[in-house]
Amino acid sequence: MTTTDDHPAATARAAADTPPFPGVIYQVYPRSFRDGDGDGVGDLRGMRDGLDHLAWLGVDAVWSSPLYRSPMADFGYDVADHCDIDPTFGTLADFDAFVAAARDRGLEVWLDFVPNHTSDQHPWFVASRSSRDDPHRGWYVWRDPAPDGGPPNNWVRHFADAPAWTFDDRTGQYYLHHFLPQQPDVNWDDPGLRAAQLDVLRFWLARGVRGFRADAVHLIGQDRDYPDDPPGLDHYDGRGDHHHHPSALDHLRAIRGVLDEHGALVVGESYNERPETLAAHVGDDLQHLSFVFHLLEAPWDAAEWARRIRAVDAAFAPVGGWPSWALGNHDRPRLATRVGGVARARVAATVQLTLRGVPCLYQGDELGLEDAEVPPEKVVDPGGRDGCRAPVPWTDEPGAGWPADPWLPLPPDARARSVARQQADPASTASLYRRILRLRRARAELVGGTQTVLGADDGVPSGLLAVRRELAGATSVTLAEMADRDVTLTGPWTSGWDVAIDTAGAGAREGGPFDGTVPAGTAVVLHRR
Repeated sequence: MTTTDDHPAATARAAADTPPFPGVIYQVYPRSFRDGDGDGVGDLRGMRDGLDHLAWLGVDAVWSSPLYRSPMADFGYDVADHCDIDPTFGTLADFDAFVAAARDRGLEVWLDFVPNHTSDQHPWFVASRSSRDDPHRGWYVWRDPAPDGGPPNNWVRHFADAPAWTFDDRTGQYYLHHFLPQQPDVNWDDPGLRAAQLDVLRFWLARGVRGFRADAVHLIGQDRDYPDDPPGLDHYDGRGDHHHHPSALDHLRAIRGVLDEHGALVVGESYNERPETLAAHVGDDLQHLSFVFHLLEAPWDAAEWARRIRAVDAAFAPVGGWPSWALGNHDRPRLATRVGGVARARVAATVQLTLRGVPCLYQGDELGLEDAEVPPEKVVDPGGRDGCRAPVPWTDEPGAGWPADPWLPLPPDARARSVARQQADPASTASLYRRILRLRRARAELVGGTQTVLGADDGVPSGLLAVRRELAGATSVTLAEMADRDVTLTGPWTSGWDVAIDTAGAGAREGGPFDGTVPAGTAVVLHRR
């Protein structure tokens, strides 16, 4: 086993030609990762048991979705106690054992930090709604009704065409919630609230956490006049930009100051922001990284992927910022479901893992899993996200390694796509991911190099996405065929290149010369001899 200090993610952080985190992040959704106590729900013991798979795969950090005490109205994103583990997942002792086991395998542990809201059962909110005079009143957003008695403005909440305000009979005011009514927004402009949130970070840092994913972090800075949204605003896809306020930057600096005390990192989630807005949240005294979901949202079209990659580059590279590319998460349909099958998902992953930035993988995407079919009587998430949250299959035995019926149905072909089956198969999707992650470690240009999206002037035909990475004389190129037709390149592409990765089968061409062909629905990564 390696130690954290020996791991590239720890030793290369400060290098000028690498991102703040030069490794790969793997997201665990705890309820569906692995069951360690036999109740059908994933937990910390199961997460610990699954670490060997992550070490085999070659990732560098494991980020866990919320483990905090919660009534689970939003499956942990409604936090009722920031400094304890929900019994669903175990205890603080189980968490400490998980961190130690991850460290033994050279893996960092990152947590989901939920800065914008809490549960309505959190002691902070219980106190805040008890009286207009309570010292915690200002920790949340309370406003008087509009003149007609309705909500203070026309804002609607995410995942529903419903007001973002709920009236509280006891105190005669509305409270703001960008998400469920059980998730009241906190007020980061209140010094007491901000100090308490920073102390939450310190609590987990003291337990060995090395990084955080900041949930909906753009919302912690808001226009405190709470103006109406303009007519015609797309309340889901547009509100991220519209509700951003410059005061968020001051709060991000406060968060960064605490993390710098411990040498820890933060990647922010600001859903569907413009690239330039995301890049403005990243810097020496702001967030280390920002998620970009521009490919997660993109249609399967090489020209559109090229346009979006260039747009992210144009925003981040000039300011020295680093994006974190994600092609899946617990809120969106799985990669293989979204792009139309496992073959395309393999192509997409090859692109993601060779782009300039820090890749973040969603559990099970490395297995090529597709969304589960969840019958109406099994639906548990009001936002319709159950399919992508289906349990990870571990074995090809009945139950796929889950000792009891899991809380959600297993995904399609679960036993055939299990961890055990794929680790033993060099042609599997998991083995492909493993080879690419090994390549990233071996080729410095894939981590810290410059990036150029190639086009027709470079001899790249339509339907083929081509991205070049360069560093200190070393060059790699990713070619991804996205038009379902065979491609034959000519000219300079036919000599001087070796195939490092080939998504077709077990990668039979890997290690040999490139002959200029990219079969339909495949991708290759080349490097110069």
